[in-house]
Amino acid sequence: MSASGLESRRIAIWGYGREGRAAYATLRERFARMPLTLFCSAEEAREVEPLEDPWLRVIVGEPEPAVLAVFDMVIKSPGISPYFGVADEALALGAKFTSGTELWFAANPSARTVCVTGTKGKSTTSALIAHLLRASGHRTALAGNIGLPLLDLLEVQPSPEFWVIELSSYQTRDAMHPEVAVFLNLFPEHLDWHGSEARYYGDKLALLHRAEPRKVVINAADSRLAREQPRCPTWWIGTPDGWHARGSEIWRGETRVMDTATMRLAGQHNRINLCAALAAIEALGLNAIHLAPAALEFQPLPHRLQRLGIKDGIEYINDSISTTPHASIAALDCLRGRRVAIIVGGYDRGLDWGVFVERVQREPPAAVVAVGQNGPRIAEALRGFQHPSGFTLFERGELDDAVRAAESAVSRGGVVLLSPGAPSFPRYRDYAERGRHFAKACGFDPESISAIPGMGVA
Repeated sequence: MSASGLESRRIAIWGYGREGRAAYATLRERFARMPLTLFCSAEEAREVEPLEDPWLRVIVGEPEPAVLAVFDMVIKSPGISPYFGVADEALALGAKFTSGTELWFAANPSARTVCVTGTKGKSTTSALIAHLLRASGHRTALAGNIGLPLLDLLEVQPSPEFWVIELSSYQTRDAMHPEVAVFLNLFPEHLDWHGSEARYYGDKLALLHRAEPRKVVINAADSRLAREQPRCPTWWIGTPDGWHARGSEIWRGETRVMDTATMRLAGQHNRINLCAALAAIEALGLNAIHLAPAALEFQPLPHRLQRLGIKDGIEYINDSISTTPHASIAALDCLRGRRVAIIVGGYDRGLDWGVFVERVQREPPAAVVAVGQNGPRIAEALRGFQHPSGFTLFERGELDDAVRAAESAVSRGGVVLLSPGAPSFPRYRDYAERGRHFAKACGFDPESISAIPGMGVA
């Protein structure tokens, strides 16, 4: 159902975060006097008060399942899982949920869309695709999970030629018929929302099986993705005959395309992201080999191995976007050969940190500083083993103290790295707030580091 189809219906919005605010604004622009009900937290309710909307009923707190079932449609924020608690019970009573993502796709069936998903790398890959399309002179929108709700761009004029849309695992079931779907990698994440690894993988792969894309780009190096057998034209990356990296070089089959040694993006994982972006450009019918050098001008996104600067000989790197142990490992791999003190820990989702322990055992950094809710569990997993070169293990309660501990473990030429491998909540609103706190604790301007280049239409 599109937004226009909601007229004269009983509509509720559940949650008033970024997506909820976009849903409210969209409905109000179209239906100035439509009665709306908003279910939200007390903090969110305070944000609504200045609107002074006489047609908006605000209910603070978690709604009753039976109350949700009364509405013709409930626009649910992505962070609310449909698999547990109130939402699950409401569905059993006949409640109908939709989302901003679903409403946008219903309203734009003919848009040329590139949808990007994966456990890690999807924001960078989405931004790279948009950057390359714009470098070729195409008006392009960059939106979605990257930080700009699709509903905020529902009626952009003139309409973009291409839409590059990042989709989280909360949103992949709501996309429909993308021209190109890009799959980067799959490993466990957000299990508290999905309930199991199998459901997480199923929700991610809904973009392949349920959305029915016309073309797909898949990372063949990911063992789970490599087992997929798409029924549409497929661009496999990481194979000798496709887009792949050889060291710092990018190749298309046996054609050497470019050297990325001077690219601002660090790490082999970002070369894979670039291969995915170039494959998506090619799948759209454009000359990706010709456009590839434009990637050298790409500005990395904030909070993703972001180099904040050097103070007293120590370099500070902000990788606050890291929310899995695999991401922390990738960050360490990018800094191989340097003296690194890594800060890890945050919200405990029950993920297995065994892979991180194995990496530290094999190639220990100078220090590991464990913080946050799962900090004690990470420290316990690391404690007790011996390595010839050793490393220092700290436990700290707050990020400021963690930074001081990390600084004490490295000398001039060393690196203090925030790569938590865990979500930021409830301590922070999101990873960006955590990254700004880290920057401030390191002595840098927290506001100057957070702008995401390229969002919106250009």
